[in-house]
Amino acid sequence: MTRPTLFAFALLALLPGCSALSALSGAATPLDNYDLAAPSAGVEARGRAVARQLVVELPTAPGALSTDRILIRPNPLQAAYLPDAQWAEETPVMVQTLMVRALEDTNAFRYVGRRPLGASGDYALVTELTDFQAEAIEGDSASIRLRMTARLVREEDAEILSSRTFTATALSPSTDTADLVQSFNQANQEVLGALTVWVLGTLNIATRTRG
Repeated sequence: MTRPTLFAFALLALLPGCSALSALSGAATPLDNYDLAAPSAGVEARGRAVARQLVVELPTAPGALSTDRILIRPNPLQAAYLPDAQWAEETPVMVQTLMVRALEDTNAFRYVGRRPLGASGDYALVTELTDFQAEAIEGDSASIRLRMTARLVREEDAEILSSRTFTATALSPSTDTADLVQSFNQANQEVLGALTVWVLGTLNIATRTRG
């Protein structure tokens, strides 16, 4: 199947009534589902997991990202979506799932999850997703941009132990959906890898590089 370019899709979106007609005619057409992967290589805790619970809260996100559609920006002020593809989950839920996997794989905590095992966990990871999109650039290519602000909170007294903003970009060689998703995955792994190191460092958990 030939994938439309971001530029071509932007032109379609500007035609009067075209987006509404496309939505009606394509409403019953199933979209291809895509998922991303947690970092396959990174750090892990030295020794046994500490007796701590880490709750990874659902990231907050602007309306354009609170969907399972793959966001593209033909220009900085225009939001659109790939017409034939979507994420397997809504973007904030997918990112939360990946953060849980990445942090759980470090073996640094007794429990990592979306909700505490009891009344509350020991720490909470609170994040805001501000960029998670493909941006059109000159030629038949695109730039993937991710930006997330994270705060590590001690649940006992709601003290923010540390906060940091993580950003990553990746160049997609074309605007084909497969290339775009692969570049999303590259940028996502960079952000989650840095996030994982930061969380463990903030809690003074000794780590080693996973070989």
